[in-house]
Amino acid sequence: MTTKLVIIGLPTAGKSTVFNALSRSTAETGTFGGDDEPNLATVKVPDARLDRLTEMFQPQRRIPADVQYLDVRGIDKGVSEQGMSGQLLGHLSQGDALVQVVRAFEDDSTPHPEGSVDPARDIETMNLELLFSDLSVVDKRLQRVIQQLPKMKGAEREAYEREQKLMERLKEALEADTPLREIVDDLDEEDRKTLRGFGLLTIKPMLILVNLGESQLGDAGDALIAKLREQFATPGVAVDGLAGKIEMEIGQLDPDDAAIFMEDLGIAESSRDRIIRVSFDLLGLMPFFTVGPDECRAWTIRRGTPAVEAAGVIHSDIQRGFIRAEIVSYDDLIEAGSLAETKKRGTFRREGKTYPVADGDIINFLFNV
Repeated sequence: MTTKLVIIGLPTAGKSTVFNALSRSTAETGTFGGDDEPNLATVKVPDARLDRLTEMFQPQRRIPADVQYLDVRGIDKGVSEQGMSGQLLGHLSQGDALVQVVRAFEDDSTPHPEGSVDPARDIETMNLELLFSDLSVVDKRLQRVIQQLPKMKGAEREAYEREQKLMERLKEALEADTPLREIVDDLDEEDRKTLRGFGLLTIKPMLILVNLGESQLGDAGDALIAKLREQFATPGVAVDGLAGKIEMEIGQLDPDDAAIFMEDLGIAESSRDRIIRVSFDLLGLMPFFTVGPDECRAWTIRRGTPAVEAAGVIHSDIQRGFIRAEIVSYDDLIEAGSLAETKKRGTFRREGKTYPVADGDIINFLFNV
Protein backbone atom coordinates (compact mmCIF):
# COMPACT_ATOMS: atom_id res chain seq x y z
CA MET A 1 0.00 0.00 0.00
CA THR A 2 1.85 3.07 -1.26
CA THR A 3 0.22 6.42 -0.59
CA LYS A 4 0.84 9.57 -2.61
CA LEU A 5 1.20 13.10 -1.26
CA VAL A 6 1.11 15.94 -3.77
CA ILE A 7 3.37 18.90 -3.04
CA ILE A 8 1.68 22.20 -3.90
CA GLY A 9 2.44 25.86 -3.31
CA LEU A 10 2.49 29.33 -4.77
CA PRO A 11 5.36 30.20 -7.12
CA THR A 12 8.72 30.80 -5.31
CA ALA A 13 7.57 28.82 -2.24
CA GLY A 14 10.45 26.38 -2.75
CA LYS A 15 8.37 23.29 -3.55
CA SER A 16 11.00 21.48 -5.59
CA THR A 17 13.63 22.27 -2.97
CA VAL A 18 11.40 20.68 -0.34
CA PHE A 19 10.78 17.74 -2.67
CA ASN A 20 14.54 17.24 -2.98
CA ALA A 21 14.96 17.53 0.77
CA LEU A 22 12.32 14.89 1.50
CA SER A 23 13.24 12.48 -1.28
CA ARG A 24 17.00 13.16 -1.49
CA SER A 25 16.51 13.77 -5.18
CA THR A 26 18.21 16.29 -7.45
CA ALA A 27 15.23 17.69 -9.33
CA GLU A 28 15.82 21.09 -10.94
CA THR A 29 14.72 23.96 -8.74
CA GLY A 30 13.72 27.51 -9.59
CA THR A 31 11.79 26.74 -12.79
CA PHE A 32 8.80 24.61 -13.59
CA GLY A 33 7.37 25.02 -17.07
CA GLY A 34 3.73 24.46 -17.85
CA ASP A 35 4.46 21.33 -19.88
CA ASP A 36 6.99 19.88 -17.45
CA GLU A 37 6.26 16.46 -16.03
CA PRO A 38 5.92 16.48 -12.23
CA ASN A 39 8.70 15.09 -10.07
CA LEU A 40 7.87 11.78 -8.39
CA ALA A 41 9.83 9.88 -5.72
CA THR A 42 9.13 7.02 -3.35
CA VAL A 43 10.47 7.65 0.15
CA LYS A 44 11.02 5.12 2.93
CA VAL A 45 9.29 5.97 6.20
CA PRO A 46 11.86 6.10 9.04
CA ASP A 47 10.92 3.83 11.95
CA ALA A 48 13.31 3.10 14.80
CA ARG A 49 11.20 0.06 15.71
CA LEU A 50 11.97 -1.63 12.39
CA ASP A 51 15.67 -0.85 12.93
CA ARG A 52 15.54 -2.54 16.33
CA LEU A 53 13.69 -5.59 14.97
CA THR A 54 16.28 -5.90 12.20
CA GLU A 55 19.04 -5.94 14.82
CA MET A 56 17.16 -8.62 16.76
CA PHE A 57 16.35 -10.99 13.89
CA GLN A 58 19.25 -10.30 11.48
CA PRO A 59 17.12 -10.93 8.37
CA GLN A 60 18.34 -11.04 4.79
CA ARG A 61 16.11 -8.07 3.92
CA ARG A 62 14.75 -5.03 5.74
CA ILE A 63 11.68 -3.49 4.08
CA PRO A 64 10.23 -0.28 5.55
CA ALA A 65 6.90 1.31 4.75
CA ASP A 66 6.96 4.00 2.08
CA VAL A 67 5.14 7.04 0.77
CA GLN A 68 5.34 8.82 -2.58
CA TYR A 69 5.79 12.56 -3.08
CA LEU A 70 4.63 14.20 -6.30
CA ASP A 71 5.95 17.71 -6.95
CA VAL A 72 3.74 19.64 -9.38
CA ARG A 73 4.10 23.12 -10.86
CA GLY A 74 3.30 26.13 -8.70
CA ILE A 75 -0.32 27.23 -8.42
CA ASP A 76 -0.69 30.90 -9.33
CA LYS A 77 -2.98 33.13 -7.33
CA GLY A 78 -6.32 33.41 -9.12
CA VAL A 79 -5.85 30.28 -11.23
CA SER A 80 -9.15 28.80 -9.99
CA GLU A 81 -11.08 31.76 -11.42
CA GLN A 82 -10.15 30.63 -14.92
CA GLY A 83 -10.26 26.99 -13.90
CA MET A 84 -7.23 24.82 -13.23
CA SER A 85 -5.91 23.00 -16.25
CA GLY A 86 -7.12 19.44 -16.58
CA GLN A 87 -3.55 18.20 -16.30
CA LEU A 88 -2.84 20.05 -13.05
CA LEU A 89 -6.21 19.14 -11.55
CA GLY A 90 -5.60 15.53 -12.51
CA HIS A 91 -2.29 15.48 -10.64
CA LEU A 92 -3.83 17.06 -7.56
CA SER A 93 -6.83 14.75 -7.61
CA GLN A 94 -4.74 11.58 -7.60
CA GLY A 95 -3.07 12.42 -4.29
CA ASP A 96 -4.16 10.87 -1.01
CA ALA A 97 -3.11 14.09 0.74
CA LEU A 98 -1.66 17.50 -0.06
CA VAL A 99 1.56 19.06 1.22
CA GLN A 100 1.20 22.83 0.99
CA VAL A 101 4.68 24.41 0.98
CA VAL A 102 4.56 27.96 2.32
CA ARG A 103 7.42 30.40 1.98
CA ALA A 104 8.82 31.95 5.14
CA PHE A 105 12.41 32.59 3.97
CA GLU A 106 13.69 35.89 2.60
CA ASP A 107 15.68 35.85 -0.65
CA ASP A 108 16.29 39.06 -2.59
CA SER A 109 17.34 37.06 -5.65
CA THR A 110 13.89 35.41 -5.78
CA PRO A 111 11.23 38.08 -5.18
CA HIS A 112 7.90 36.95 -3.82
CA PRO A 113 5.09 37.48 -6.40
CA GLU A 114 3.14 39.52 -3.82
CA GLY A 115 6.13 41.74 -3.06
CA SER A 116 6.56 40.53 0.53
CA VAL A 117 6.88 37.31 2.50
CA ASP A 118 3.78 36.61 4.58
CA PRO A 119 3.14 32.90 5.32
CA ALA A 120 -0.33 33.41 6.84
CA ARG A 121 -1.49 35.40 3.81
CA ASP A 122 -0.14 32.74 1.43
CA ILE A 123 -1.84 29.91 3.34
CA GLU A 124 -5.16 31.74 3.12
CA THR A 125 -4.59 32.37 -0.59
CA MET A 126 -3.88 28.72 -1.36
CA ASN A 127 -6.77 27.51 0.79
CA LEU A 128 -9.12 29.77 -1.17
CA GLU A 129 -7.76 28.49 -4.50
CA LEU A 130 -8.53 24.93 -3.41
CA LEU A 131 -12.00 25.94 -2.18
CA PHE A 132 -12.82 27.73 -5.44
CA SER A 133 -11.61 24.75 -7.46
CA ASP A 134 -13.91 22.40 -5.53
CA LEU A 135 -16.79 24.86 -5.79
CA SER A 136 -16.42 24.91 -9.56
CA VAL A 137 -16.49 21.10 -9.73
CA VAL A 138 -19.47 20.82 -7.38
CA ASP A 139 -21.45 23.57 -9.10
CA LYS A 140 -20.95 22.00 -12.55
CA ARG A 141 -22.06 18.62 -11.27
CA LEU A 142 -25.07 20.12 -9.50
CA GLN A 143 -26.22 21.86 -12.67
CA ARG A 144 -25.83 18.63 -14.64
CA VAL A 145 -27.87 16.68 -12.09
CA ILE A 146 -30.63 19.31 -12.11
CA GLN A 147 -30.76 19.19 -15.93
CA GLN A 148 -30.95 15.40 -16.04
CA LEU A 149 -33.37 14.93 -13.15
CA PRO A 150 -36.64 15.48 -15.12
CA LYS A 151 -35.63 12.64 -17.48
CA MET A 152 -35.13 10.13 -14.68
CA LYS A 153 -37.59 7.64 -13.25
CA GLY A 154 -37.74 5.14 -10.42
CA ALA A 155 -34.55 4.16 -8.63
CA GLU A 156 -32.41 6.23 -10.98
CA ARG A 157 -34.41 9.33 -10.13
CA GLU A 158 -34.03 8.63 -6.41
CA ALA A 159 -30.26 8.35 -6.86
CA TYR A 160 -30.15 11.69 -8.71
CA GLU A 161 -32.29 13.37 -6.05
CA ARG A 162 -29.94 12.09 -3.38
CA GLU A 163 -26.93 13.38 -5.30
CA GLN A 164 -28.61 16.76 -5.75
CA LYS A 165 -29.02 17.10 -1.99
CA LEU A 166 -25.40 16.08 -1.48
CA MET A 167 -24.08 18.61 -3.99
CA GLU A 168 -26.23 21.36 -2.50
CA ARG A 169 -24.79 20.58 0.93
CA LEU A 170 -21.22 20.67 -0.41
CA LYS A 171 -21.86 23.92 -2.25
CA GLU A 172 -23.25 25.52 0.90
CA ALA A 173 -20.16 24.51 2.88
CA LEU A 174 -17.73 25.74 0.22
CA GLU A 175 -19.51 29.06 -0.18
CA ALA A 176 -19.09 29.48 3.59
CA ASP A 177 -15.31 28.91 3.15
CA THR A 178 -15.55 25.52 4.90
CA PRO A 179 -13.19 22.83 3.54
CA LEU A 180 -15.03 19.61 2.79
CA ARG A 181 -12.76 17.62 5.11
CA GLU A 182 -14.57 19.36 7.99
CA ILE A 183 -17.96 17.94 7.01
CA VAL A 184 -17.13 14.62 5.35
CA ASP A 185 -17.34 12.67 8.62
CA ASP A 186 -20.96 13.82 8.95
CA LEU A 187 -21.87 12.18 5.64
CA ASP A 188 -23.05 8.59 5.45
CA GLU A 189 -21.01 5.92 3.69
CA GLU A 190 -23.07 6.04 0.49
CA ASP A 191 -22.50 9.79 0.09
CA ARG A 192 -18.78 9.42 0.84
CA LYS A 193 -18.60 6.71 -1.81
CA THR A 194 -20.26 9.05 -4.32
CA LEU A 195 -17.60 11.69 -3.67
CA ARG A 196 -14.62 9.42 -4.33
CA GLY A 197 -14.92 9.81 -8.06
CA PHE A 198 -14.80 13.61 -8.06
CA GLY A 199 -11.22 14.15 -6.83
CA LEU A 200 -12.26 17.05 -4.62
CA LEU A 201 -9.26 18.81 -3.11
CA THR A 202 -10.47 20.18 0.23
CA ILE A 203 -11.56 16.70 1.31
CA LYS A 204 -7.93 15.58 1.34
CA PRO A 205 -5.83 15.77 4.50
CA MET A 206 -3.23 18.52 4.23
CA LEU A 207 0.18 19.19 5.74
CA ILE A 208 1.05 22.89 5.74
CA LEU A 209 4.84 22.85 5.55
CA VAL A 210 6.54 26.14 6.39
CA ASN A 211 9.75 26.54 4.36
CA LEU A 212 12.17 28.31 6.69
CA GLY A 213 15.40 30.19 5.99
CA GLU A 214 18.70 29.68 7.79
CA SER A 215 18.10 32.75 9.98
CA GLN A 216 14.85 31.18 11.22
CA LEU A 217 16.40 28.02 12.62
CA GLY A 218 15.71 27.62 16.32
CA ASP A 219 13.43 29.85 18.37
CA ALA A 220 12.35 32.20 15.58
CA GLY A 221 11.15 29.36 13.37
CA ASP A 222 9.55 27.50 16.26
CA ALA A 223 7.59 30.61 17.25
CA LEU A 224 6.38 31.16 13.68
CA ILE A 225 5.24 27.55 13.30
CA ALA A 226 3.47 27.63 16.66
CA LYS A 227 1.60 30.77 15.61
CA LEU A 228 0.57 29.29 12.25
CA ARG A 229 -0.39 26.01 13.91
CA GLU A 230 -2.71 27.87 16.26
CA GLN A 231 -4.27 29.71 13.33
CA PHE A 232 -4.58 26.96 10.71
CA ALA A 233 -4.38 23.50 12.34
CA THR A 234 -7.87 21.99 12.11
CA PRO A 235 -9.15 18.41 11.80
CA GLY A 236 -7.25 16.85 8.90
CA VAL A 237 -4.69 19.67 8.74
CA ALA A 238 -1.23 19.57 10.34
CA VAL A 239 1.31 22.41 10.42
CA ASP A 240 5.06 21.83 10.59
CA GLY A 241 8.23 23.29 9.15
CA LEU A 242 11.69 22.64 7.83
CA ALA A 243 14.49 24.62 6.23
CA GLY A 244 14.13 23.22 2.72
CA LYS A 245 17.39 24.48 1.22
CA ILE A 246 19.48 23.35 4.18
CA GLU A 247 17.77 19.97 4.37
CA MET A 248 18.35 19.50 0.64
CA GLU A 249 22.05 20.27 1.06
CA ILE A 250 22.31 17.86 4.02
CA GLY A 251 20.77 15.08 1.95
CA GLN A 252 23.33 15.54 -0.82
CA LEU A 253 26.35 15.15 1.52
CA ASP A 254 27.91 11.94 2.75
CA PRO A 255 27.10 11.18 6.42
CA ASP A 256 30.38 12.52 7.86
CA ASP A 257 30.22 15.80 5.95
CA ALA A 258 26.51 16.13 6.78
CA ALA A 259 27.28 15.76 10.51
CA ILE A 260 29.91 18.51 10.32
CA PHE A 261 27.58 20.77 8.32
CA MET A 262 24.76 20.28 10.85
CA GLU A 263 27.11 20.94 13.78
CA ASP A 264 28.26 24.19 12.18
CA LEU A 265 24.63 25.30 11.89
CA GLY A 266 23.72 24.11 15.37
CA ILE A 267 21.23 21.53 14.05
CA ALA A 268 20.86 18.59 16.42
CA GLU A 269 18.93 16.41 13.97
CA SER A 270 17.46 16.62 10.50
CA SER A 271 13.81 17.61 10.22
CA ARG A 272 13.38 15.39 7.17
CA ASP A 273 12.59 12.17 9.02
CA ARG A 274 10.03 13.89 11.23
CA ILE A 275 8.22 15.43 8.26
CA ILE A 276 8.03 12.07 6.49
CA ARG A 277 6.51 10.50 9.62
CA VAL A 278 4.06 13.41 9.95
CA SER A 279 3.02 12.84 6.31
CA PHE A 280 2.41 9.17 7.10
CA ASP A 281 0.47 9.88 10.30
CA LEU A 282 -1.65 12.57 8.63
CA LEU A 283 -3.30 9.92 6.49
CA GLY A 284 -4.26 7.84 9.51
CA LEU A 285 -1.74 5.20 8.52
CA MET A 286 0.36 2.95 10.73
CA PRO A 287 2.60 -0.08 10.31
CA PHE A 288 2.45 -3.59 11.62
CA PHE A 289 5.49 -5.82 11.31
CA THR A 290 6.34 -9.32 10.15
CA VAL A 291 9.69 -10.68 11.29
CA GLY A 292 11.94 -13.64 10.63
CA PRO A 293 15.27 -14.72 9.12
CA ASP A 294 14.15 -13.91 5.57
CA GLU A 295 12.91 -10.38 6.17
CA CYS A 296 11.70 -7.83 8.67
CA ARG A 297 9.01 -5.76 7.03
CA ALA A 298 6.64 -2.90 7.84
CA TRP A 299 3.19 -3.25 6.28
CA THR A 300 0.98 -0.18 5.94
CA ILE A 301 -2.65 -0.19 7.09
CA ARG A 302 -5.17 2.36 8.28
CA ARG A 303 -5.72 2.73 12.00
CA GLY A 304 -8.46 0.45 13.26
CA THR A 305 -8.01 -2.14 10.49
CA PRO A 306 -9.20 -5.60 11.64
CA ALA A 307 -6.75 -8.48 11.54
CA VAL A 308 -8.42 -10.24 8.61
CA GLU A 309 -8.08 -7.12 6.42
CA ALA A 310 -4.49 -6.58 7.54
CA ALA A 311 -3.79 -10.13 6.37
CA GLY A 312 -5.06 -9.15 2.92
CA VAL A 313 -2.40 -6.43 2.69
CA ILE A 314 0.18 -9.23 2.59
CA HIS A 315 -1.78 -11.49 0.22
CA SER A 316 -5.42 -12.01 -0.66
CA ASP A 317 -5.01 -15.78 -0.11
CA ILE A 318 -4.08 -15.13 3.52
CA GLN A 319 -7.22 -13.06 4.00
CA ARG A 320 -9.46 -15.66 2.35
CA GLY A 321 -7.99 -18.54 4.35
CA PHE A 322 -7.56 -16.63 7.60
CA ILE A 323 -7.63 -18.82 10.72
CA ARG A 324 -6.11 -16.57 13.37
CA ALA A 325 -3.33 -14.09 14.01
CA GLU A 326 -0.44 -14.70 16.39
CA ILE A 327 0.45 -11.31 17.86
CA VAL A 328 2.86 -9.67 20.24
CA SER A 329 3.22 -5.93 20.73
CA TYR A 330 6.53 -4.30 19.87
CA ASP A 331 7.09 -3.13 23.46
CA ASP A 332 6.41 -6.60 24.88
CA LEU A 333 8.82 -8.21 22.41
CA ILE A 334 11.61 -5.75 23.15
CA GLU A 335 11.11 -6.15 26.91
CA ALA A 336 11.18 -9.95 26.63
CA GLY A 337 14.12 -10.04 24.23
CA SER A 338 12.81 -12.87 22.02
CA LEU A 339 9.60 -14.42 20.71
CA ALA A 340 10.26 -17.54 22.78
CA GLU A 341 10.37 -15.46 25.95
CA THR A 342 7.08 -13.68 25.08
CA LYS A 343 5.41 -17.09 24.91
CA LYS A 344 6.72 -17.94 28.37
CA ARG A 345 5.47 -14.60 29.71
CA GLY A 346 2.05 -14.93 28.11
CA THR A 347 2.36 -11.72 26.06
CA PHE A 348 2.34 -13.72 22.82
CA ARG A 349 -1.35 -14.21 22.05
CA ARG A 350 -3.84 -15.39 19.41
CA GLU A 351 -6.50 -13.11 18.00
CA GLY A 352 -9.42 -13.55 15.59
CA LYS A 353 -10.64 -11.78 12.47
CA THR A 354 -12.13 -8.74 14.19
CA TYR A 355 -9.11 -7.82 16.33
CA PRO A 356 -8.15 -4.19 15.57
CA VAL A 357 -4.46 -4.25 14.77
CA ALA A 358 -2.44 -1.86 16.93
CA ASP A 359 0.43 0.36 15.80
CA GLY A 360 3.61 -1.70 15.85
CA ASP A 361 2.08 -5.14 16.38
CA ILE A 362 4.29 -8.04 15.28
CA ILE A 363 2.00 -10.54 13.55
CA ASN A 364 2.19 -14.05 12.14
CA PHE A 365 -0.97 -15.05 10.24
CA LEU A 366 -2.19 -18.65 10.23
CA PHE A 367 -4.35 -19.53 7.24
CA ASN A 368 -5.68 -22.34 5.06
CA VAL A 369 -4.41 -22.52 1.50
